[in-house]
Amino acid sequence: MSLSLAKQDAPMDAYRQLFDGILSQRLAPGTKLNEVELTLLFNVSRTLIRQALQRLQLEQVVEIHKNRGAFVAAPTPDLAEQILLARHTIELAVVRLACQRCKLADVQQLQHMIDLEQSAIDQGDMATALRRSGEFHLQLAIVAGNQPFVHALRGLISQTSLIITMYNHGGGNACARDEHSHLLEAVRLGDEAQGQTLMAHHLGHIAEGCDFTQSPQVANLKGAFAHLSS
Repeated sequence: MSLSLAKQDAPMDAYRQLFDGILSQRLAPGTKLNEVELTLLFNVSRTLIRQALQRLQLEQVVEIHKNRGAFVAAPTPDLAEQILLARHTIELAVVRLACQRCKLADVQQLQHMIDLEQSAIDQGDMATALRRSGEFHLQLAIVAGNQPFVHALRGLISQTSLIITMYNHGGGNACARDEHSHLLEAVRLGDEAQGQTLMAHHLGHIAEGCDFTQSPQVANLKGAFAHLSS
């Protein structure tokens, strides 16, 4: 396989490869994302790389500084705790609303997302599993029907994924499939109290699984994407 990506899918592929690189810790917090080097690695234009970086900036997993360039975001322990608290507060409201609005088609879609997450876990692809988990939570917010919550969670979920890659010590996401399944069952039944209890328990595992004393090492771009070469 060539190191370059297919040009027709270049904007999404560049974004997805960078996002997965961050979530899998191949690109550690603080890593500089040099546009010129990325154009060579992905064999796409600098404009397309810039678009991918800007999308990642909107999702708050990349920071772009004038005259310095783009870097993988590195939330401090204090900011990480604020992010997790904000997400906890919003998601309790989301699950309450989802219990009121969820339809059979929503249940089927959410179950499919759980299955995709488990498939990634079974294949050992934890970056994809983490992204699938975030997509499940975001879809739950869409079911809840509150657009400000959807917008806020889009950033908070991406930031949480980054926090997990930075600080997780291995025990914070082991029961994700069962927890998502139980949460979906409460939503299907319209059980708001149980849904909120399960959501609080589920999100609590993220904080419990984090060690805020960890300090990941900055990665080399070429080495981070060596898996794309033959």
